[in-house]
Amino acid sequence: MTGTVALVRLALRRDRVLLLVWIVVVVVGLIAASASAIAELYPQAAQRIALGATIGTAPALQALTGPVFDATSVGGLTAWRGTTMASVLAALMSIAAVVRHTRAEEETGRAELVGACAVGRAAIPAAAVLVAGAANLLIALLVTLGLAGQGLPVAGALALGLAVGGTGWVFTGVAVLAAQLTAHARTAVGIAAAALGLAFLLRALGDAAGIETLSWMSPLGWAQRVRAFADERWWVVALLAVAGLALVAVAAVLARRRDLGAGLMAPRTGPGDAARYLAGPLALAWRLQRGALLGWTVGFALVGVMFGALADSVGDIVRDNPQIAAILAMVGGAGALIDSFLSAETALLGLVAGGYAVQATLRLQGEEAAVRAEPVLAGAVPRWRWTAGHLVLALGGSTLILAAGGLAAGLAHGVRIGDPAGQAARLLGAALVQAPATWTLAGIAMLLFGLAPRLTSLAWAALVAFALLAQLGELLQIDEWIRDLSPFAHVPQALGRAVDAGPLLWLAAVTATLLLAGVTAFRLRDLRGN
Repeated sequence: MTGTVALVRLALRRDRVLLLVWIVVVVVGLIAASASAIAELYPQAAQRIALGATIGTAPALQALTGPVFDATSVGGLTAWRGTTMASVLAALMSIAAVVRHTRAEEETGRAELVGACAVGRAAIPAAAVLVAGAANLLIALLVTLGLAGQGLPVAGALALGLAVGGTGWVFTGVAVLAAQLTAHARTAVGIAAAALGLAFLLRALGDAAGIETLSWMSPLGWAQRVRAFADERWWVVALLAVAGLALVAVAAVLARRRDLGAGLMAPRTGPGDAARYLAGPLALAWRLQRGALLGWTVGFALVGVMFGALADSVGDIVRDNPQIAAILAMVGGAGALIDSFLSAETALLGLVAGGYAVQATLRLQGEEAAVRAEPVLAGAVPRWRWTAGHLVLALGGSTLILAAGGLAAGLAHGVRIGDPAGQAARLLGAALVQAPATWTLAGIAMLLFGLAPRLTSLAWAALVAFALLAQLGELLQIDEWIRDLSPFAHVPQALGRAVDAGPLLWLAAVTATLLLAGVTAFRLRDLRGN
C-alpha cells in the first residue's frame, strides 16, 4: 500500500473538475431539484396521494422510476422520483473514476512507470477505490444536507443519501473487479456498464411485474428498498456497504493472479491480415467505435420503448393536478398532453445523445494520447482525413441512436393506441429534429481537442450545463437569454405543427464553424503523447 496517499492526491488533482460536476451538479442537483419541483407541483396531500395511486397502477412508470412507498409526503415522492436516476449517475461516476485510475493507467504504460518507484502493487487500485468511495460518501452527505435544508426529515434525507452513495460504492467494486478481467479500459467500462444495465433491467422487470425477487437481485432495487422517508430500512444500507466491500476484496485477490498490464481473460487474437474494408481512416474509426455505437443504439431503443409505453398513461398521472398538466403542455409547446410529454422525452433523448457525440469525438484524444495516431499520421493520411473519420461517426452515430430511440418510442406508443406505423414516423421525426443540437456538442469537443487538448473535459461540462438549462432553467427562473445559450433551447417543436427549419440550419452552421476551427487548430499544433 506504499504510496497510496500520494496517488489519491494525484487522482483528486486530475479529476477535480469531473468529480465536481458529477457530485454537485448532476447527482445532488437532480435530487434537490426534484424535491423542490414536487413541493411546488403537489402542495396538497390529496394531490400526492392521487399521484401515488396512479403510479401504483402504471407498470411502465414503475419500470422507469420504481415503486412509491409513501405518496403522502414530499420526501416519499422525492425518493420515488430521484433514487433510481441518481443511483445510476453515481454508479456511472464510480465506474468512470475507477477504470480511469486503474486499467487505463496500465493500458497506457503509466502504471508501470509509477510502479518502478517506491509504490506498492496494491496502491494504484486502492487509490482509485478510495477516491470513488470518498466521492460517494460526499454525495450521501450533500444529498442529506440538501434535502434537510428544504425542511424534509433528516432521517429520510440521510437514508436517501446513503442509498444513492451506497449504490455508487457497489459499482465501485464492480468497476475494480472488471478492471482485473480485461487488458483494455474500454472493455472494462463495457463490462461494468453491462452489469449496471442488467441491474436496471432486473429492477425494472421486478417493479413493473410486482416480482420482489427480481428487484432484490439488483443493487438499484436495494437502493429503492432502503425506503427513504417511508419507515427506513437501515439494514439495506449495510447490505450495500458489505456488497461493495466484498467485490473490492474479490478484485484484490484476482489482482494477485495476473501480470501488470494483462487481464485474467486472454485477449482475442485478431487475423493476420486486415480486411479490405479497413483500408481508410473512416473504416478505422468505424472499427474502433462500432461496439460503443451498438451499445448506445440498443440502450436508446430500450429507453424509447419505455417512453412510448408510458405515454398513454400521462393523462392519468396529471388528471388531478392541472398545474403540472399546464407545465407539461408548455414544455411540449402546444397540442395534446401526450404529444407534449413525448416532445419533452425526445428532448431528453437529444441531451443524452449529446453524450455520445462528445464521447465519439474525444476518441481522437484517446488515440493521440496512446500514441496510436502518430503512426497513422506518419503515412499518407492527412490530419483532416483522420479527424473526419471520427467526426462522421460522432455526427452520424448520434443521429442513428436518436433514430433508434424515436422509432422504438413510436412503435411502442403506436401499438398501444393502434397506429404503430403512423406514430413511428411521427416520433422518428421528433427525435431526428434534436440531431443538430447534439452536433454542436461534437463541435465544442473538436474545438477543445484542436486548441487545448488538456481542457477537453470542458466538453462534458458544457453538456451538463446545457442539460441543467434545458431541464431546470425555467423551474429555477433563470433569465431567458442565459437559457438561450443552450443549443437545445432552439430546437423547434416537431409534434403537432410544421417544423421551422431555420433554427436547425443555424445550429448546423454553428456546428460546421466549430468543427472547421477545431480541425484547423489540430493541423497547426504538435501531437501529444502519453
